[in-house]
Amino acid sequence: MMSAGSRLTVAQAIVRFLAAQRSERDGVEHPLFAGCFGIFGHGNLAGMGQALMEAELTDPGSLRYYQARNEQAMVHTAVGFTRMRNRMSTYACTTSIGPGATNLVTGAALATVNRLPVLLLPGDIFATRVASPVLQQLEYIGAHDISVNDALRPVSRFFDRIWRAEQLPAALLEAMRVLTDPAETGAVTLALPQDVQVEAATWPHELFAPRVWHVLRPAPESAALRRAVEIIRAAERPLIVAGGGVIYSEASDVLAAFAQQTGIPVAETQAGKGSVPYSHELSLGAIGSTGTTAANAMARAADVVIGLGTRYSDFTTASGTAFANPGVRFVNVNVTAADASKLAGASIVADARQALTALTAAMQGWSTPDDYRQEASRRSAQWDAIVTRAYELQHDPPAQSAVIGAVNSAAEERDVVVCAAGSMPGDLHKLWRARDAKGYHVEYGYSCMGYEIAGGIGVKLAAPDREVFILVGDGSYLMMSQELVTAVQEHIKIIVVLVENHGFASIGALSETVGAPRFGTGYRYRDSSTGRLDGPALPVDLAANARSLGVRVWKAGSIAELRDALAEAKEADGPCLVHVETDPLVPAPDSESWWDVPVAEVSALQVTQEARKAYAAAKVAQRAYLGPGPLDSVPGG
Repeated sequence: MMSAGSRLTVAQAIVRFLAAQRSERDGVEHPLFAGCFGIFGHGNLAGMGQALMEAELTDPGSLRYYQARNEQAMVHTAVGFTRMRNRMSTYACTTSIGPGATNLVTGAALATVNRLPVLLLPGDIFATRVASPVLQQLEYIGAHDISVNDALRPVSRFFDRIWRAEQLPAALLEAMRVLTDPAETGAVTLALPQDVQVEAATWPHELFAPRVWHVLRPAPESAALRRAVEIIRAAERPLIVAGGGVIYSEASDVLAAFAQQTGIPVAETQAGKGSVPYSHELSLGAIGSTGTTAANAMARAADVVIGLGTRYSDFTTASGTAFANPGVRFVNVNVTAADASKLAGASIVADARQALTALTAAMQGWSTPDDYRQEASRRSAQWDAIVTRAYELQHDPPAQSAVIGAVNSAAEERDVVVCAAGSMPGDLHKLWRARDAKGYHVEYGYSCMGYEIAGGIGVKLAAPDREVFILVGDGSYLMMSQELVTAVQEHIKIIVVLVENHGFASIGALSETVGAPRFGTGYRYRDSSTGRLDGPALPVDLAANARSLGVRVWKAGSIAELRDALAEAKEADGPCLVHVETDPLVPAPDSESWWDVPVAEVSALQVTQEARKAYAAAKVAQRAYLGPGPLDSVPGG
C-alpha cells in the first residue's frame, strides 16, 4: 500500500508530477516540461483531458495545455522546441487510443533518431478487458496484452504500460531518467489504459515534490584522452567534423577557440551546422553528400578526422567515400559509446564541451603549419564566392538557390531557418551562411516530410525573441500544413516560405541519376492518351489554401518581390506565408561528392543501363573504415 498523501486519479497524478519536474546543467535550472499537447478521444478525454482541465482551473500555468491538429505534428513541435532548448526542456503529448496513438509512431521515430527527448502518453485498451474489444482496438489473437501501442516500442528509448496504479511512480521516475540522459534520450512512451487513467489512488506527497534532474557532462577518461592527443599530434592534415553534439553541449565557443589554437579546420554535419560561424577563418561549412567543395576536398586528404558529437550518417561520410586518405584515422568524441566507436575510431565517451576543454589544454604548443591553415581559408573563400553567385543567379522562374539567398539576407544573425525534407535541406546545408549556433534548424536525421511547420512552431515557442523562417516545398507542405491553424490559434509568429515546384524536386533530381527520370515526382494530371501521370501541371493554389487557414499570405513572382514580401512579413503580427514558384531543373552548386542509392542491375531501358554504369564506377571509391586495432591505435599502444 502507498503511504498517506494526495488522493488523485492516475492521470491527475501524472499531470501534477510533470509540473514539478526540472532539469539542471551547469547550475542553471529549467522546467523539464513546458506544457502538454493533446488531441482527445474516448481513450484519454476522461483521464488526461480531465486532469489537464482541472490543473488549468485550479493551478493555472502549472502544465499548460496546447491543442494540435495531428498527433504526429505535435511530436514534431515538441522536438523543434527541445532541440532549440538544447534538450533541457520538452513537451508531453497525449492521444486517444487506436489511430491517435499510432499517429505518434513517425514522430517518435524522428525524436529517437535525433536523440531528442519527448514524452508520449497515448491512451490504451482497458486493463480489466471487461469491454474488449473497445472502439478502435486492433485485436491481436496471439496475445491479449498487446495493443497497437506496442508499435511504439521499437521507436521509443523507454516504453511502459501502466496496468495498475501502483506501477506509475516507478515508471515516471524511469521515464524522467531517460529523458534527461544525453546518451539515452529520445521518445519515451507511457501507455495509459483508459480505465486506469481515471482510477484513484492515494499517492505519497514525495511524488509531487519539486525534483531536479541533473543533466550530465561526462568528462573524458584520461587514457582515452591521451590516446587521442597522440593521434592528433601525429597528424599532418587533421580535420574536425562537428555534429549536433557540439551544439547541444553548448560547445561552439570552445570549438572555435580550439580550431584557432590548433589550426584544424572545421566541417559540419546537418545537425552540427552553425557550430562555428561561417565567417570563421577555419570554417569549411557543410561536409559530405550535401557539403561544400571546400570541406569535401579537405576531407579527401585528411589523415586524422576528429568527430565531435556526430553519428556519421551516410550523408556525412558520403556513403563511405568522403575520407579517401588510405591511412586515415578517426578520433571520436560522443556521449554515446556506440557512436564514439564508429569507423574504428579512438573513442572518447564524453560531453563535447568537456572533451574540447581537455583537448585544448592537452594540445597547447601544437598547431598545423601556416600553409595548411591558408589552404583551408582559400578553399572556404572559393566556396563562398560560389555561394554568392548562386544567391544572385538570375532565372525566371527563380532558382531555389536565389530564394535561399533572399531569406538568408532577410534573416538577422540570431534568426532561425527551419527545414526537413526535399531538395531544400541539401541546398541549405551547402549554401546557408550560418552565423549563430541555434540559427540553423534542419531535421535531417529522419528527414521527415511535414516536419517543417510543426517543428517551426516548436522553435518559435522555444525562442520567441527570434524570427523563425520556415522553408518548405509544396510536397512537404501538402503532407502536414494544418498546424498553421495552431499557429493562428496561439498567435505564434512564424514566416513560412512556401517554394512551389509542382512536385518532389529532390527525388526528381535523384531519379535522373538512378535510371528512372522524373518518374512519379511531378504533380500532373493523368494523360488519357498515355495513361501516365505526365499531363499538364495541377491547378492547385497553395497560397489560397494557407489564406483559408487564417494565415497572412504574400505571392512573390520574382526574387525582388520575395525580398519585399519578407520585409513586410517581418513587420507583421502572427503567422505569415510567402509563396514563390521556382524552377526545379536549376540545380544548386555541385558538392563534388556522392550518395549511395542503388541502381537496377538489369533493365530494358538504356537510361537505366547508363545509370548503372555510372553507379558501378562511383562505388569503386566506397570503403569500410576499419583502421588499426584498438591496441595499435597509437605508437606503442
